[in-house]
This record gives sequence, structure tokens and C-alpha cells, in this order.
Amino acid sequence: MEFSVESLETPALTKAHLAELLFEQIGLNKRESKDMIDAFFDLISDRLVGGNDVKISGFGNFQIRTKAPRPGRNPRTGEAIPIQARRVVTFHASHKLKDQIQGDDSAG
Repeated sequence: MEFSVESLETPALTKAHLAELLFEQIGLNKRESKDMIDAFFDLISDRLVGGNDVKISGFGNFQIRTKAPRPGRNPRTGEAIPIQARRVVTFHASHKLKDQIQGDDSAG
């Protein structure tokens, strides 16, 4: 199934736009569309917060990475500032998505 996003006013695709597309192109009502989009992103967020990777076939992988503490520097003053250890989310696009971005439609 292919979705058309040509009706979007802004170039950014938002959760509200996704819900509108589900309403227009699949026929879910607006409440169901919003709830489905919210549930999808809540599920992804919950998995990442729990330390689990999220793999979406044909799109890419979201992974949690733990960054070690390190010395930093205030660029304005040059003062040394310690940077705390933290967890970050990284995204790695699938080969299929990378090929689509490059315009190679033979990838999938």
C-alpha cells in the first residue's frame, strides 16, 4: 500500500499528519487514527526506554547506546566541564531505505 503525502503544507511529517493520512487513505476515523499513531510511537518509546533495540524491516534500527563520561569544554569560555554518562538513541537506516533515498528503486 502506498501513501501520498503531497497534501502536506509543511515538509515535516508529524504525528498529526500521519493520523490524517490514515483517516484519508485507509478510512479509519480520526480518533482511531490518532490513537493508532500514538500507540505505535508509545510502543517504540517504551521499548527504547527499557533498553531494547527497535528494528523496523525495510526502514532501519533504533538502538540505545551508553556514552561514557568524558571531559568537555565550554566553547565560549574554554572552561573544562565534565560531561555525565548518558544513554542516547541512534538510528541506522536499512539498506533498502538508503537505496530509496539515493533513487535506486531496484532495491526492493
